[in-house]
Amino acid sequence: MTASNEKSVTYKPPEIVIERGGWGNKLDFLFSCISLSVGLGNVWRFPYLCYKNGGGAFLVTYTVAMIFCGIPMFYQEVAIGQYLGSGGMTFIGQLCPILKGVGYATMTIVFLLDIYYCIIIAWTLYYLICTFATVPYLPWADCDNWWNTKDCSAEESDILNLTHKNHSVLSRINRTTTPVEEFFERKVLGITDGIEEIGGMQWQLFTCLVIGWILIYSVIRKGLHQSGKIIWFTATFPYVVLIILLVRAVTLNGAYEGLLYYVTPRWEELLTPGPWMEGATQIFFAYSIGCGALPALGSYNKFHHNCYKDAVITCVVNTLTSLLAGAVTFCILGHLAVSQDTDVGNVVKSGPGLVFLTYPEVVLKLPGSAFWAIVFFIMLVILGIDSEFCLVESFITGVVDNWSESLRPHRDTFTAIICVLMFLLGIPMVTHGGMYIFQLMDYYSASGMSLLWVCFFQTIAISWIFGTEKLCDCIEQMVGIRPNKFWTICWRFCAPAVMIVIFVSQCMAFTPLTYGGNYVYPSWSNVIGFLLSFSSMIWVPGYAIYYIFSSSGTIWQNLKNGIQPQIKMRKLSMHDKQSGLLISNSLGGLMTPSPSFVEANIE
Repeated sequence: MTASNEKSVTYKPPEIVIERGGWGNKLDFLFSCISLSVGLGNVWRFPYLCYKNGGGAFLVTYTVAMIFCGIPMFYQEVAIGQYLGSGGMTFIGQLCPILKGVGYATMTIVFLLDIYYCIIIAWTLYYLICTFATVPYLPWADCDNWWNTKDCSAEESDILNLTHKNHSVLSRINRTTTPVEEFFERKVLGITDGIEEIGGMQWQLFTCLVIGWILIYSVIRKGLHQSGKIIWFTATFPYVVLIILLVRAVTLNGAYEGLLYYVTPRWEELLTPGPWMEGATQIFFAYSIGCGALPALGSYNKFHHNCYKDAVITCVVNTLTSLLAGAVTFCILGHLAVSQDTDVGNVVKSGPGLVFLTYPEVVLKLPGSAFWAIVFFIMLVILGIDSEFCLVESFITGVVDNWSESLRPHRDTFTAIICVLMFLLGIPMVTHGGMYIFQLMDYYSASGMSLLWVCFFQTIAISWIFGTEKLCDCIEQMVGIRPNKFWTICWRFCAPAVMIVIFVSQCMAFTPLTYGGNYVYPSWSNVIGFLLSFSSMIWVPGYAIYYIFSSSGTIWQNLKNGIQPQIKMRKLSMHDKQSGLLISNSLGGLMTPSPSFVEANIE
């Protein structure tokens, strides 16, 4: 390729491949993908959505979405990033300039996700601090605390014999609450009766939120100089803890009933769009699809790296982690159901805080419960910080790369401003009514319709406008093996079809958001939720209109040019010869190889 052809429209790489790769060895990329995708979403969000959507029914929709959307799109994003040598906001613009708004939409979703994701870290830090403060006892072990109500019961069973229509049944007249439930809702959250009552500040949570953002900023600013060892630790430590908890959980009375609820589909649930939408969006959420991070990670591979194996392994490990966490959760729910003589589906309030109602329960059953509580919450903190750090770095990298000339010289200052801004916007979620705001943001801003919308247009840009045949050509040039028909069918037909059907079904069968199965959000709050969704979705058509009318040429010419790929030169990264790390203004672990690139002049 000559310098004169540098700006020509092409999808073939230069004859001389300039390596941009930044990984020390092949396992670095694999563990970086696992570190990014395996996080709180597996331990916190998957069990909550599974419980909310009928257990086994959610597993069906999750599996379908994983096979036909999740794994193919994960592979597609990594491969495109590796081929182009770019990610974040820029890669879609190279394949389909008119849809560059997908990159802006992605950054909007990641920004909103970063705001509320740190709230989970604040909850976890609060539990960890309370556990340290009360060692060797646990504050949720009994009902003798000031936050407990008269309905609290720490007994293994609270059963009354009643007779109804000549049938002897076991039930409870008034449902009692467990110490674990009351500690989370009354002590940690201090929750009000609804989003209409925000109430005052939960100062303990506010302090934990401050600590969380200080930790995140410290990681991004100073960097993980021992990133390799930390990656291995964060990738294996959660499994050790989860397996120990599972071994204990399956021996609990009622664990079988919980696991049965977990794996048994309730087929009527599959006739509603809820499990389908949330099964698909959980795949996107867990796999980090649509947030710009996967193309960025793939872009630091060597051009001929076999990213196919890494993509499949990462997806399988991610799903197995979710299933493992779900098994632990439902064993505990089954135990609680038997203890309280109720159905598994009614044992606790379904909500984003489910993990804080189940795991603290099982550690009470372990010898040295305070020690295991500390280990578990340290694990959650590690997962949370790791996930949040990658997401914040993904946003900062995407924005800085898009406006590199003006922002890159001031990256440290820009990073500090963004962290402070996200912290300030998260403060309403540490008030007494903060949980309602948290669930509103989780439902509307970074999942559901907006995430499906962005992923749909992303796969349209790659699979239809750029084309699956060209994509297969690119992958064959990189790894030497051409993807088979399964991948092309999934990329071109299955993934877009699944997303558009679920999106339309959700719009047609929309129901107001609820919390705990009882509280229904008021109409005005759902309007705010839709505005949060539209804040990211509007970028796609908005930028397309802007591109058509602002570019030189007629509308028709601009439209034709907008669907022609404009692939830029691959870039050469600068490395430190001794450490092997990429030279960067930020040494923030895996997401750092973004600044300080040198353009390759290829003759």
